[in-house]
Amino acid sequence: MSLEEGGSLSYWRGGEGQPLLLLHGFGGNAVTTWQKEMLALSKDYDVIAPDLAWFGDSFSAGEANLTTETQAIWQLVNQLQLDNINIASISYGGFITFNMLNNTQDSRISKAIIIASPGPYFSDDDLAALNKRFAVDKPEDFFIPKNSYELRRLFSGIFVEPKMMPDFIADQIYQTYFATWHKQKIAMIQSLPADRDALLEAPVSSTPALLIWGEKDRIFPVEHGIYLSKKIQAPLIVIPDTGHGVTNEQPDLVVHLIKTFIENEKIQ
Repeated sequence: MSLEEGGSLSYWRGGEGQPLLLLHGFGGNAVTTWQKEMLALSKDYDVIAPDLAWFGDSFSAGEANLTTETQAIWQLVNQLQLDNINIASISYGGFITFNMLNNTQDSRISKAIIIASPGPYFSDDDLAALNKRFAVDKPEDFFIPKNSYELRRLFSGIFVEPKMMPDFIADQIYQTYFATWHKQKIAMIQSLPADRDALLEAPVSSTPALLIWGEKDRIFPVEHGIYLSKKIQAPLIVIPDTGHGVTNEQPDLVVHLIKTFIENEKIQ
């Protein structure tokens, strides 16, 4: 799909029924984040899983920040003429979801499932603590690896038990998913505090939301989820022995929680 500002948004679509938008996080793309969930959920829903701008096969000529990412998703929603949409998102995708909910009060969104994303409720001190945890000077040094060694460091922070990978696999993953659009990805990370401050000024959305967190999340520790749950009055599901990469580590449970919440709002 061509973007109004220039560039294009790539997306996977499958199934039929109520639209379900799946938004991935920082790094990887729709398929690497949601593959098992996409296939399972497309049995019951019209699943749309885009690659965010500057990830996968998508890019934008716009400024690299949350506003551009959010507007690209709205363009997709409008082009596909989606209504009564449910959204499931993880990590950076959660920031986009908050932006969609809070900045527009758009009635087309029915429910939101937010995984491992604090929305605007993270502080500069939280970012400093993240830098300390991973022994980096700046968040972008951790989130945007520049070689296969830094890729392994990223994976060890995301997953409780990262898979062993030989050098050639690590190099291949780096080249495929992280070697391009460095400048834009750095700008996205650097602009997050300003994006956060803008989000904090928006009214809290009344859209029903479910929060899902990994008990052992080292990127955004579960305390963020507890705080967010109280702040937006949303139920929080904490999954034991799971890190930040919830959709990769617990795909069957994620599918179950998404379906249960969409269908009756009560988590069984």
